[in-house]
Amino acid sequence: MSVTYELVKKCSKTGARAGRLHTPHGTFDTPIFMPVGTQATVKAMSPDELKDMGAGIILSNTYHLYLRPGHELVAEAGGLHKFMNWDRGILTDSGGFQVFSLGALRKITEEGVTFRSHIDGSKHFLSPEKATEVQMALGSDIIMAFDECVPYPADHDYARKSTERTTRWAERCKETHTRADQALFGIVQGGMYKDLRSMSAKDLVSLDFPGYAVGGLSVGEPKPLMYEMLEHTVPLLPEGKPRYLMGVGTPDCLVEGVMHGIDMFDCVFPTRVARNGTVMTRSGRLVVKNAEYAKDFRPLDDTCSCYACRNFSRAYIRHLFKTDEIFGLRLTTIHNLHFLLNFMREMRKAILEDRFVDFRQEFLAQFIR
Repeated sequence: MSVTYELVKKCSKTGARAGRLHTPHGTFDTPIFMPVGTQATVKAMSPDELKDMGAGIILSNTYHLYLRPGHELVAEAGGLHKFMNWDRGILTDSGGFQVFSLGALRKITEEGVTFRSHIDGSKHFLSPEKATEVQMALGSDIIMAFDECVPYPADHDYARKSTERTTRWAERCKETHTRADQALFGIVQGGMYKDLRSMSAKDLVSLDFPGYAVGGLSVGEPKPLMYEMLEHTVPLLPEGKPRYLMGVGTPDCLVEGVMHGIDMFDCVFPTRVARNGTVMTRSGRLVVKNAEYAKDFRPLDDTCSCYACRNFSRAYIRHLFKTDEIFGLRLTTIHNLHFLLNFMREMRKAILEDRFVDFRQEFLAQFIR
């Protein structure tokens, strides 16, 4: 079995849609947020805890797993699902964004990218073929084509050459990919240029991938510009296939992404800020480490039903952070992931009941960015 998408309902007034994604490791409803398990673990969380809060799919990172423990070892262990004891969906990114983030430590050519490990400085080469082979060895349900993430800002000429290369690399990934139980998604690039986004979408759709990601956004550009690129790009993608916006995970961006017809999201944001004592609420971010919460015996969020909010106060969790107790960051991580997964379920329900426009307006009216 490979990966198939089922469109269940479209909002009558926006591009928002509810769907269902079928994978070899289970079916999950969309729109969905995918917790990020960079190194085959979602930081501070057990697989059972993720299941309890309704996570149907998580994301792992090709670049990091290639460096350690190595894709050969993971394959020997029976694949990523068995290695990390996760029997639901897994998506692996191609490593393109991580290589892009290395800056001076990498060199991009037509053949691929030469880079030095951020761990020990050792030299490596990642090509479209290699990135695909690594992901096949990992055995994830959804794998991503190797792409070049256009930085922001970038001039039109650079963005065009980069986007054209991404298409050529996508062709090479497709030629290399042989696992019938995996879906290889293409990634639309183009920087902040509508003509290049159109070119990239057209070229990738012609290659007939089973799903498409919108990449190269949330890389430092103003949010209104990201939304403008989404509004232009998403209608160019097939309606009957899943659409994935890479690297987005704040509630306001998730609402806007869903409104424009995105089905899948991922981001390290909720787990990263949780480890710094920041939690998400319906009205915005709350930094529980702040002194104002020292005697605040309310839960993190009065409207939340997560384990942390059912059992512990802001004052207690602040105490845990102030005394460097690991349980504190576990509680904030549990809360943030539960909050986002539940938020996605609420959006799906609003779409099914054709009241997404009202849901969005009510949310944005109380959310402080």
